[in-house]
Amino acid sequence: MLKHRGFPGRLTGTDFQFTIRRAVNRKGVTKIIRRERFKDRAAMDRRADEAFMAALWNHFGEEPFERGNLDAGRLSWLFGREVVAAEDPFDPQSYEAMLKIDLKRAQASFPAVFAEEQDDWGFDDDEDGDWEDED
Repeated sequence: MLKHRGFPGRLTGTDFQFTIRRAVNRKGVTKIIRRERFKDRAAMDRRADEAFMAALWNHFGEEPFERGNLDAGRLSWLFGREVVAAEDPFDPQSYEAMLKIDLKRAQASFPAVFAEEQDDWGFDDDEDGDWEDED
């Protein structure tokens, strides 16, 4: 599993996780699905989506990227809209799956992410920095 070094681990002051520490081997890889975002979602949930998109944009831009250690649950809130498959066929249960940002949809959904003066998203970097490949 590719570890995206420098990618924020979570949203500061919350339990909203952006990355995972190690690959899941026992039950299989968590599948990326399209989750519906309803209008009555909590403000912090919407903030986490926006911050995650900001992290994706700042880290990858318009280039395709490997899923790697990005959290499947967090990706699922954006998948099929702002984040789309970058390969065909796409395996939603693979750490090697390639994704990309659908720039037009992302700009429409999260205009603050692409504004000239960006917000301070409050990212927590991984403080321990002891990522080890377990392969």
